Amino acid sequence: MPAGDDEERGPVRTCIVTRAERPPEEMIRFVLAPDGTVTPDLKRRLPGRGVWVTASAEVVAQAVKRRAFDRGFKGKAVVPDDLPGQIDRLLEADCLQRLSLANKAGLVTTGFAKVDAAIGEGGVTSVLHATDGGQDGKRKIGQALRRRFGDDAPPEMECFASAQLDLALGRTNVIHAALRAGPASGALLESMKRLQVYRSAATLPRRVERAAETG
Repeated sequence: MPAGDDEERGPVRTCIVTRAERPPEEMIRFVLAPDGTVTPDLKRRLPGRGVWVTASAEVVAQAVKRRAFDRGFKGKAVVPDDLPGQIDRLLEADCLQRLSLANKAGLVTTGFAKVDAAIGEGGVTSVLHATDGGQDGKRKIGQALRRRFGDDAPPEMECFASAQLDLALGRTNVIHAALRAGPASGALLESMKRLQVYRSAATLPRRVERAAETG
């Protein structure tokens, strides 16, 4: 438990913007740096009193606009100019690091033909597409997933450009990647779910949640 006050104990936290109570996993904790700068604490480990905001770029932007951090910290708080974007980049970096770990664990298959074959074998828990990849390839892989799994098809996720996937996986021209079950891929799916929820402010389909739980 990070150092803090009684508001940071118990099963839920209160958003300083919406006043809604949510589990810590659905919130972002913030602390003040020694110079008074509002600092996101994504892993909820930094010392000091924290305040909590719903894990949504829209709500974080509202917190900045309404000066909710001043009220939450009961004093002047220095807010970075692009706090919502800063959090997005931190969440994105966490996902890419976890993708690299899943790859090192042997849980990632890349390339259209190999991904298609992995789907046919039935051991796929999720498929990642590069955001700048061609629509035809994405459509064909989606069809393969539905043929193999029906209504319980694993999720297809688009969060990263091909260059980002290349860097995380140590390969070139990665457009499609399939994940197989394992602790590292399960952790990756949880991180990607958090990133997508942060960006969209929407609840992902239950099938994404099931994939993360079984991955």
